[in-house]
Amino acid sequence: MTLIKNKYYFEALDNFPHYLSDCLDSLNYALSYDPEDADSLCLMGRVYSEVLKDYETAKKYFEEAMQNDVTNVNTPKYYIECLLYNEDYEEADKLIEFALQIKGIDKAEILYCKTLLSERKEEYKYALENLKEARRFSYSRTMLDMLEEKEKLIKNKMPKRRTVKKVE
Repeated sequence: MTLIKNKYYFEALDNFPHYLSDCLDSLNYALSYDPEDADSLCLMGRVYSEVLKDYETAKKYFEEAMQNDVTNVNTPKYYIECLLYNEDYEEADKLIEFALQIKGIDKAEILYCKTLLSERKEEYKYALENLKEARRFSYSRTMLDMLEEKEKLIKNKMPKRRTVKKVE
């Protein structure tokens, strides 16, 4: 049974986001075999969040995924992004702190989400601190490049300090 569910989940993942019709067909099959599968629920949440922009429905799928497997390393990142899109900043902050405790999770990705949260709250100093922390946990050139680009963007957003010229 698990093998069949995994087959449909991987088909859905392969079709996401370019072939949504096929993705949803496969995802519905996967969930019919195991309605509590956290990865399938997470992918359904991503469909609602990233494609349909229905954040409330997406949150329900992500919550269910987290309830069914609290240690799933895939769900928190996408759930946090959904919360940020929906401007649920307090919930996002709590989930970030929880996610950083999950063994095996990509801490750089979660700290990047924490950076996004600080940026959205216009707390640029904290955003830069989070980027520095994320850099410590980055193990790929792709992630480092993304962090460097975000750092440049945040620095450009920071208010410029005015220098006062002394009159002699």
